[in-house]
Amino acid sequence: MTAVSSRIELRTARRTALWMGLVSLALILGALGFQYVGGLAPCEMCHWQRWPHIASAVLGILLVPLLRGQARLLAWLCVLLVLASGLIGAYQTGMQLHWLPGPEACTAHRFVMGSHAVPDVQCDVVTWSLFGLSLAAYNAIICLVAAGLGAYALSRRSL
Repeated sequence: MTAVSSRIELRTARRTALWMGLVSLALILGALGFQYVGGLAPCEMCHWQRWPHIASAVLGILLVPLLRGQARLLAWLCVLLVLASGLIGAYQTGMQLHWLPGPEACTAHRFVMGSHAVPDVQCDVVTWSLFGLSLAAYNAIICLVAAGLGAYALSRRSL
C-alpha cells in the first residue's frame, strides 16, 4: 500500500465516521424533538435504539478526530452501531405490524414500582406514522441505508 492510498483510506475512514456520527446525531435530535416538542413518550425499544446512536455520535464526531491512528476501526464501529440501531428499529417495526413477537416488557402494560400509574407506551403500538410508517420504521430505513453506504465506503480500495 502506498503512502497516497494510505492517506486516502484514512481520509475515507474519518469522513465515514463523521457522517455516521452526524446521521446518529440527527436521528437523536429528531427523536428528542418528537419527545419533548411533539409530546410523544418513547417506549422501551425507542430507548434501545437511541443508545447506539449516542455512541456513534460521540465516536464519529468527537473521538475519531482525536484518535487518528484508530480511524478505520472506529469508523467500522460507528457503522456497526448505526446498523444495530437500524436492526432494533426493524425488529420493532415487525412487532408493530404483528409479524414478530416482542418481549413481554414491551408489549404488555406493566406497573412501575413505587407508583400506581400504568405506563401507556407499548413498543408494539404505533403512536405516530407518516405514509403508514412509524418512527421505528423510519429509523430502520435511514440506519440501514446509512450503514450500507458507510460499509461500502470503508470496503472500497483506493486505486
